[in-house]
Amino acid sequence: MSHIPQRIEKDCLNCGTIVEGRYCQNCGQENIVPKETFWHMVTHFFYDITHFDSSFFETVKDLLFKPGFLSKEYMAGRRARYLHPIRMYVFTSAVFFLLFFSVFKIGNSITIKTNEPVDVDEREEAITVIKDLLEKDSTDLVLKQSLQTLMDTSRPLTHEETRKLLNSNYRMIQTGGRNYRNTHEYDSIQAALPKSERDGWLGRRINRKIIQVNEKYSGNPDEAAKKLGESVLHRLPYMLFISLPLFALILRLVYIRRRRLFFFADHGVFTIHLYVFTFLLMMAIFGVSELEKLTGISDLDYLIVVLVLLLLFYLYRAMLNFYKQGKLKTFVKFLIVLLLSLIMMMVLFAFFLVFSAFTL
Repeated sequence: MSHIPQRIEKDCLNCGTIVEGRYCQNCGQENIVPKETFWHMVTHFFYDITHFDSSFFETVKDLLFKPGFLSKEYMAGRRARYLHPIRMYVFTSAVFFLLFFSVFKIGNSITIKTNEPVDVDEREEAITVIKDLLEKDSTDLVLKQSLQTLMDTSRPLTHEETRKLLNSNYRMIQTGGRNYRNTHEYDSIQAALPKSERDGWLGRRINRKIIQVNEKYSGNPDEAAKKLGESVLHRLPYMLFISLPLFALILRLVYIRRRRLFFFADHGVFTIHLYVFTFLLMMAIFGVSELEKLTGISDLDYLIVVLVLLLLFYLYRAMLNFYKQGKLKTFVKFLIVLLLSLIMMMVLFAFFLVFSAFTL
């Protein structure tokens, strides 16, 4: 039910039927004033997403303090007084990522210390690159000067100074034992090689992208790192969404012997409730972290550790209550789920990292 005033007139604006109550008995439309304020629209959206006026608080209370209970209730068909799992996920994930992107700024997190001195190995690598270039053009005075500077070990060089010596006009990428100045040179050399010595389809894609990124950001690696970080972070919602059915699949495999009692959708509902709890817990961690910055109380770090451990305990209790197996058996399966989900998230993250790199 909306909080917009009811119309005095009794004719339904949708189908014309004379309405006997608040809702039309013919089409079900609520007989309310059609003109509404912007605030009414906002609150209606909020109520529609959360059922704030009836089930929101009860759902959140049971989710927080009764691990696995909501999933069990949903499976038993007792759903009317609780917020639907999909709505819960949409609402909490939207709020979570709004907070996440406002709190976590990639530009403040990724910094490359350009003023630190390069080590011996990095200097030798730069010398090798310059020498390879001089073999192709021994008359280049700029290259000779750069080589002389690099070989002067009495003079410390910073990363920034080394990058200037290996500027975009001379910087080359080594791949497959060969150096390439740009993608055009790479394509030309590949075309001239025998078919048996050419890079495969995947190798060509990777090598060309490496060269392109190097050409674009060779003078500013900080920018490249930030762009990559931003690209990965903004794909996190997609990564988590994809991980939902994969986590449910892990539960399906772990409880394969109970497939007659638990359908895949049951594991999916359990996973959604777990993710919603995780979002709420992470928001609490963000709050503690911000409080620590404001107050300077370093002991709040221990509270963050406790909250992270609470997530693990919650998963164990939820599995114990939902799947109804013994404590020892549930604990073993809990460890298996943790291991498999960690591998799954690492693979997903690696995939999105590579995909983000290819979109730079």
